[in-house]
Amino acid sequence: MINTGNPLFSHKFTADPTVLLYDQKIYLYTGRDEAPPGTQDYIMRSWLCFSSADLITWEEHPMPLQASDFSWASGDAFASCVIFNKQHFYWFAAVSHRHIPGKAIALGISETPTGPFRDAIGSALVTGNDIPFNKNPMANLDPSVIIDTDGQAYIFWGNQQCYFAKLSNDMLSLQGKISTIELPGFSEGAHVFKHNEWYYLTYGYGSPEKVAYAMSGSIHGPWVFKGILNELAGNCETNRPAIIGFKGKDYFFYHNGSLKDGGSHRRSVCVDYLHYNPDGTIKRVIMTSEGITPAIPRLINS
Repeated sequence: MINTGNPLFSHKFTADPTVLLYDQKIYLYTGRDEAPPGTQDYIMRSWLCFSSADLITWEEHPMPLQASDFSWASGDAFASCVIFNKQHFYWFAAVSHRHIPGKAIALGISETPTGPFRDAIGSALVTGNDIPFNKNPMANLDPSVIIDTDGQAYIFWGNQQCYFAKLSNDMLSLQGKISTIELPGFSEGAHVFKHNEWYYLTYGYGSPEKVAYAMSGSIHGPWVFKGILNELAGNCETNRPAIIGFKGKDYFFYHNGSLKDGGSHRRSVCVDYLHYNPDGTIKRVIMTSEGITPAIPRLINS
């Protein structure tokens, strides 16, 4: 598939991007909106996987994971995050629990970036019972995972409240307590990453959602709110960012409702450039219909 602008794909509705750089390729994982036109509800059963060496020519891979692959889940293939660590690929995803009220975080595992992924632990990583001080049934949405420079993994997630915890050495359980992070206007859609010496926590801000971000010199905070990163994405009430550096440039993945019959429940993944200021803050992302040019290595004069 050749990308000729935004959205990246027009043959399926795609949402909630997460990106992984592995072996000189970008792997883009998305949810799949299946609500028919006129249906104002999220119908999401599976996730999709695409890969590219230049962000223009994309290959779609066989469906790598479905909500039904978790026997304890009742459905809802919501926002997710895929991480490579210690020779395995880990897929953290929000689903609905079959027996415990509310959303839960599932964990899939594979030996390849394209899967198929399987249930890593046979139960949920996080359920509503793990955060008894919050009765929000949507609390366990949108996991984002980062491997810090010392090899320690951390998970961020939440809805109306941002949560944060260490992961165990084998990635299969939480280690220690669940903490909260106070962020202005936090809705959902957390995405955490590091660039140079700074940690960044981006998230859906307000309702309908813009994207805002905070910065910290440590993964443990304190997090300093820096403002709006991306404005409202067309006729879509949600957004979930994913940010990555590739071949000398930086990219901002997001979704909007711009395809024919699109909207908040029929979304489409897009990508535009992201630029940093000298002090590490980020310039506001400009959403475009044209998108990006092919990603090629930046030449350095000798």
